[in-house]
Amino acid sequence: MKHLTDGQLSHLTVSDSVLQTSTCLPSRVIEAQQHSLSSKHGGVTGESGRSLRSDKRGHKIKQDEVEVGHDRSSKSIPISKRDVPKQSSQIMDSNTKKITVGYALTSKKTKSFLQPKLEVIARNKGIVFVAIDRNQPLEEQGPFDVILHKITGKEWRQQLEEFKRRHPDVIVLDPPDAIQHVRNRQSMLQKVAELNLKDCGALGQVGIPRQLVVTGDPSAIPDVVAKAGLRLPLVAKPLVADGTAKSHAMSLAFDEFCLTELDPPLVLQEFVNHGGLLFKVYIVGDSVKVVRRFSLPDVHEPVGNGVIPFPRVSNAAASADGADLDPEVSELPPRKLLESLARELRRKLGLRLFNLDIIREGGTGNHYYVIDINYFPGYGKMPDYEYIFTDFLLSLAQRKEEKVNAGIQGSKAQLLDGFKDK
Repeated sequence: MKHLTDGQLSHLTVSDSVLQTSTCLPSRVIEAQQHSLSSKHGGVTGESGRSLRSDKRGHKIKQDEVEVGHDRSSKSIPISKRDVPKQSSQIMDSNTKKITVGYALTSKKTKSFLQPKLEVIARNKGIVFVAIDRNQPLEEQGPFDVILHKITGKEWRQQLEEFKRRHPDVIVLDPPDAIQHVRNRQSMLQKVAELNLKDCGALGQVGIPRQLVVTGDPSAIPDVVAKAGLRLPLVAKPLVADGTAKSHAMSLAFDEFCLTELDPPLVLQEFVNHGGLLFKVYIVGDSVKVVRRFSLPDVHEPVGNGVIPFPRVSNAAASADGADLDPEVSELPPRKLLESLARELRRKLGLRLFNLDIIREGGTGNHYYVIDINYFPGYGKMPDYEYIFTDFLLSLAQRKEEKVNAGIQGSKAQLLDGFKDK
């Protein structure tokens, strides 16, 4: 594996009006650019070209159709009086039914998701988070209204499926079978390729990069790539996306000879120039939020031979919200397009908690590619996730109650009809 040198960096360029920040740059360059970013306080341009102003606390004042905000730190956020819901309907009282959410998450996920502010807001809405003890049978725990999980393993999956069979009224976020769709990078993007967003044709086209799945002998990869007609450079991604460090170990291959250095099983995707910017679209039920992130820079000419590893873009790249960018690069995808995409993928994937990494091909204006899908992503980086997530849980409980009430009313109607017949 070769690493990017300072000399090679000069060949990886973004258009002059775009800040050149890349996850494959040396750390000293990234730090310098991030310091430069932190000193800027300009507005963020939205769909309509208007800017998003910030109040003194750094909260976005929405002036566009799509809500955009800065990434939040995963560190604890002090709770102020303004963070506590003021409306009586949001505050738990003696008549509010408590919603118990059992969670089975890794320690890292628990720390990033269950931040103090979330727990305070949840309590005030009657929501209580309870840790599930994986050393004890799930059947002996609870009762739960909702189970929130991101745990892998056959044993856990069997426990969860059996628990759901015994307790069909418990809401599982999300079903294990549905999660499997996005644990394989071939099947996850295939769902996108099958979409037909007829009502959004004028707003833009959504597709996936040309890609190839390789599972065999690495020495055969150059021939397989040539027969498939894929163009270099290629982004190499592990086929399995299970949340481990290995599943995020990606690289950029610049010549056919270096392809034999890759380690199958993997997915090879054609690299698409996108102005060094990606759009991270978070979906929580019916809610859709989008933030800008810096990505890999455009490649206009070969930077040399070999395979260049690069870190996970979502972790290493700085937020691009607030940066002084070319409007043609930074303009957000139309909200209607994102909502249609999210709605169709919710239906096809059977998921309610996921995000999309989307890029816009440079020079096309409205040709978008979905390059990755993640189940239960880092919501701690999504602006206002505490309010969005708790409102989502309340909506689930409300729909469940309405369904139960409808069943009771139906049973009463049938009973009355029976008396009338007599």
